[in-house]
Amino acid sequence: MNGKRARTTSQSGVTILETLIASVVLLVGIVGVMSLFTVAVVQSKSQGDVFTRTTEYAQDKIDQLMALPFADNATDTTVYPAQAVGGTGLGGVMAGSASVGSANPAAPAAGYVDYLDANGNLLAGAGNSFYTRVWSISTNAGGTLKVITVVAVAQKTGGVGLTPSSTLVCFKAQ
Repeated sequence: MNGKRARTTSQSGVTILETLIASVVLLVGIVGVMSLFTVAVVQSKSQGDVFTRTTEYAQDKIDQLMALPFADNATDTTVYPAQAVGGTGLGGVMAGSASVGSANPAAPAAGYVDYLDANGNLLAGAGNSFYTRVWSISTNAGGTLKVITVVAVAQKTGGVGLTPSSTLVCFKAQ
């Protein structure tokens, strides 16, 4: 019996020192991940805010254009409030052309672009703009349906990832 007792009394397991070292390694890893998590949350919040604003500003322009009469070809919608003359309105389709304006912020068409500051206020030009809004209007062959496309894009985000932009499309029937 003495022989059995000697074998069963030897201990095997984790010492306090080993547990302490493992805890320190785990803590260092968690602190590193938490700092990355904080940066990701701040970046996501900032980008999310800008993405939301691009959608809001695109919707504002859609609302403004949809309020115009179908055959309007004179209202200036690049200023606020819109002026009754001096612009392109909705009916600015040239003879033989089914589309006017541009839905490409890199190549805006005159009369179909406006610039906004960081707070969404209209600016006279692209100089200090934070957002660019462009729109195009396509008319079907029968002249009874217009497709309005508005693209709002943030110019200066200072972050990495996608450039915040929103594209909205709306139909207006005669």
